[in-house]
Amino acid sequence: MTVDLTNKHLVQNISALLENARNKVVVAVNQTIVLTYYEIGRMIVEDEQKGENRAEYGKAVLKDLSFHLSERFGKGFSVENLDRMRFFYKTYSKQISSTLLTDSQNQISQTPSAEFNLSWSHYLKLMRIKDSNERKFYEIESYKNNWSLRELQRQYDSALYARLSLSKNKEEILQLAEKGQIIEKPKDLIKDPYVLEFLGLSEKSTYSEGDLESQLIDKLEHFLLELGNGFTFVGRQQRITFEEKHFYIDLVFYNRILKCFVLIDLKIGELKHQDIGQMQMYVNYFDREKRLEGENKTIGIILCQDKSEALVQYTLPEDNEQIFASKYFTVLPSKQDFINILNSDNGKTS
Repeated sequence: MTVDLTNKHLVQNISALLENARNKVVVAVNQTIVLTYYEIGRMIVEDEQKGENRAEYGKAVLKDLSFHLSERFGKGFSVENLDRMRFFYKTYSKQISSTLLTDSQNQISQTPSAEFNLSWSHYLKLMRIKDSNERKFYEIESYKNNWSLRELQRQYDSALYARLSLSKNKEEILQLAEKGQIIEKPKDLIKDPYVLEFLGLSEKSTYSEGDLESQLIDKLEHFLLELGNGFTFVGRQQRITFEEKHFYIDLVFYNRILKCFVLIDLKIGELKHQDIGQMQMYVNYFDREKRLEGENKTIGIILCQDKSEALVQYTLPEDNEQIFASKYFTVLPSKQDFINILNSDNGKTS
């Protein structure tokens, strides 16, 4: 049955209302589950503390609980799952100042500082992160950006927290844990390195800059996730012309948070000083010909496979806030690779 055009607006409004209601129900169910598991974990831990031989007592309690709860409530209460709830409470009770309360009817009530906004699956991943600051960062970013579990796993595997920490001092790193990524100036947007493992390109495979660009466009959704907050795609191979000469900018984005254009140039191999000069020209052109009143200055990012920090430092002015050069990886670096990056000359300042 086709919808009468006169009723189309009504159908759209009601559909939007139902979708919103459905989403709220899902959020409420997820939150109730997480709150319940947290409280179960608290009860188990407090009961364990009464036992003389806590380790042996705890094992016996979990086994007995699993048997009775599974018999009454079905799946989901294996010894392993109950132990996860116990560990969940022990992990987050340190982070939450006022715990959940149960009233006389064993109904869970929630204090303002004990809110859980993600799914149980998210917390199963998060509570395995040992560093509390890193864990809080991923929790905040997952909620702010509505990351699926898969997206959270990908950002963790690509060491987003470590990469954002590289150029930050101790106070700024602490702010990452308390507020997540805050974008106030161009430098806040930049990662070094960028990880493009989603392209499926081998680290040693032979590909051109054009191939790399095409792959990024084909996987644009993944690339936007890697770029970070506020990016929208404008176009590829944007031509600029003056004095009958044509130049082509590989990728053009706009960042809604900083209200500025972001130009990206892709380079295979090592960065050369001419590459920086070319990007400076692109940025100057956009500032003078494309930027509208009220918009901020254009940012240029050169993605390269290798670079000399000294070359970048002496090619750009000391007060540079517009041109940035970052490495990129086409495979997920190993943990040791990331440690080497953290300890290299382009690591964070103290």
